[in-house]
Amino acid sequence: MATQLLLIGGRSGSGKTQAASELHALLARENVRHAVIEGDYLDLAHPTPWEHHLAELNLAAVWANYRELGYERLIYSNTIAPLQAAELAAAMGDDPVVTAVVLSASNDTVYARLAGRESGAELLEHLRRSEAAAARLDEECTPEVIRIDTNSRTSPEVAEHIRSLLPW
Repeated sequence: MATQLLLIGGRSGSGKTQAASELHALLARENVRHAVIEGDYLDLAHPTPWEHHLAELNLAAVWANYRELGYERLIYSNTIAPLQAAELAAAMGDDPVVTAVVLSASNDTVYARLAGRESGAELLEHLRRSEAAAARLDEECTPEVIRIDTNSRTSPEVAEHIRSLLPW
């Protein structure tokens, strides 16, 4: 079987992390062997090391360990992951079949979700970055990227939708 890579992208507050977690639980109940990596943590540092491609380097190192143990399916969530599909697939080193989704949500929905975990100036900055990311994803994602509106859906419903897209 070819290696499979699911990329879950979307603005902050769109439900990426929750969807990945719910999808993990769903696949575990189905006994589908897979790994989940939250891409935000692969290069979380200050100052930010993006120009060094640290996320890709760390993904290559981590995925090598999963691959050695026989894993062939990866769920990777990160805001702009669908825009980095080629780089992330290359980092895996085994030419995966890529499925990319972008989760979307309105400003009101995002505000409500982010207000539960941020406050004050951090909340406002998070909202600003979230809006900028949404605009970039809308503009730069290719038509092959599957778009899923999460405004009126629960995380399990979003996970079920994503699951229906996968041949796993």
